[in-house]
Amino acid sequence: MGRRAIVAAFGAAAQVFLLAVMSTAYAEEVRAEAQPAALAPPPPSIVEPAGPPPSEADQGSASPAAAPADDIAVSPAPSGENEPAVSPAAALGSEEGHDPADTADTAAPTPSDGEQKPADTAAVAPGEDQPPAADTAAPTPNTDEQQPAGTATAPADGTTAPAVAEESPPAHPIVAAIRLMLQDPALRKGAAADDLAALEAFYGERSGPPLWITGMGFSARAQAVITEIQKAGDWGLAPEAFDLPPASDLPATMEDQASDEIKLDLAALKYARFARGGRMSPARISVLFDQKTDLPDPKTVLTEIAASASPGAYLTSLHPKQAQFEILRQALIKAVAASKARGRKPTSEATIQRLIVNMERWRWMPADLGSYYVWNNIPAFTTRVVKNGKSIYVEKVIVGQLKYATPIFSADMSSIVFNPDWTVPETIKLEDLQPRLRQTRGGVPDVSVLRDNKLSVSYQGRPVDPETIDWERANILSYTFTQEPGQDNVLGVLKFNFPNRHAIYMHDTLQPELFEETARTLSHGCIRVRQPDRLAALLLAEDKGWSEQQVKGLLAKGSNSVVMLARPVPVYLTYFTAAADGVGRLQTFADVYGLDKKMASVLFGKAEAIPDDAPVPDRSRKRSAWNANSGSFTDSIRGLFGN
Repeated sequence: MGRRAIVAAFGAAAQVFLLAVMSTAYAEEVRAEAQPAALAPPPPSIVEPAGPPPSEADQGSASPAAAPADDIAVSPAPSGENEPAVSPAAALGSEEGHDPADTADTAAPTPSDGEQKPADTAAVAPGEDQPPAADTAAPTPNTDEQQPAGTATAPADGTTAPAVAEESPPAHPIVAAIRLMLQDPALRKGAAADDLAALEAFYGERSGPPLWITGMGFSARAQAVITEIQKAGDWGLAPEAFDLPPASDLPATMEDQASDEIKLDLAALKYARFARGGRMSPARISVLFDQKTDLPDPKTVLTEIAASASPGAYLTSLHPKQAQFEILRQALIKAVAASKARGRKPTSEATIQRLIVNMERWRWMPADLGSYYVWNNIPAFTTRVVKNGKSIYVEKVIVGQLKYATPIFSADMSSIVFNPDWTVPETIKLEDLQPRLRQTRGGVPDVSVLRDNKLSVSYQGRPVDPETIDWERANILSYTFTQEPGQDNVLGVLKFNFPNRHAIYMHDTLQPELFEETARTLSHGCIRVRQPDRLAALLLAEDKGWSEQQVKGLLAKGSNSVVMLARPVPVYLTYFTAAADGVGRLQTFADVYGLDKKMASVLFGKAEAIPDDAPVPDRSRKRSAWNANSGSFTDSIRGLFGN
């Protein structure tokens, strides 16, 4: 091929390229002008050739075959049921940012006679050879491809495209600085993980100004929070436990403003947690405390304090609301003032330490005790029935020995048992029954202790003859020892069930004279009640409307009867060494299990101020009868076990 032929061929190709580009641009212009306001299809537009046809010398090159101008029409965009759906997130058809629907106006391969032609493409006359696509023909965009964010795609039927969600406004500069500072490892070392997570979530959602800090320092709301935290001592908390920024601080930089904001946030969250009992875990003091604190969610605290009209009052509202707590608090305020007047350090005095210790235990109690409940206070050796905040019944009780200390927990009373039977607990099996059963008479186990006290023996639910068992080798815990109802039953005539994992309950006793003792730590853990028939009558009158005569009549029958309560009654076993009586007078009690000293050591670093005043009851008379094998097992079991 000569040079002239090469030049001619190149010119022809250039003309084809120019024709395709001009046709595309013109088709887009026609489509834009003909776009209807409603859904009606646009009128057809006539497309004229964009350039002269190629010369005869160029006929052999691959150029598109064009129909006469009168036969070339732009097909209207299809609408209705046959129109393929176009997703608002359809892929963009060209790099110039054109709507994908517009790219259909560019030259594209013509479908065969049996196929549906894409909209807005030039029709090819029947019988003509299908021309190859021009180099500039853009393929129809694939609607499954991802469209760049922020680009709206107009539906092909002309309807309005869905609005694209606007991006969130940029965060306030100080809030942005707070977000960044919360990632500082140095900050994260000294703060609670839950508090930090709450701050990240709170400020991550906040784009407006910070919660506390302003260009002129702390806001009035922030000042109220700082002031309230500084008065934490009035609520039994230590003000020095909270790392507060100075109320008058005027931070010069955004970083300093962010630091002050975070510091006040963390102090407020810590105060909220301490107010609800998060200063220490009850189990850290003793396993006797079977209580779980209900700590507030820090994110909820931030949300609520931000919405509160009085954020300082919001913080104090998190403290216990029981009347007993408030009586202790008022006594604390007076005692602290008197201590300061004497020039003493308040927290070094026993009275103040004991008040704070008891206030802390109220934080471990449920926020709502209920309108009707039973309250057993171990150091006071008393049980109460409280209705609408008033004590309507008060009676003496006997609690567990130090070795078998009564645990501190709460449960719901579900039933009252009249004339109960008694199942010997494991501790008594091992410590008291087993030594006696291992004694022999003439080579036969001495089971007189079982006969004398009407204790039957069973193994896996089947009665067994105790004389046929080798108690030297037998596992006594595999056997069940039961005492039938009767005058000698150690539970007496009444038992109050509130199911719990400690197997603790309240019951009658066969030794009412023990209630005359001052220190009544005498049982194996369960609570013995003086005159339990009064308690039963009170509870059943409330629950079922029973009269006192109905209760006495059921007791007189002597048969084992279980009366289920229609409404379970909350039962609280507590350890308060300072509590108000029925008329609001504050009383103090001996620390019978030594738990005040343990708590004081945690709260104040030392507990020398609190005396060792746990009483030691005289039980030598009862023990001597047992050790000498004199007297009856009933005497021993009444005085030592009883549960």
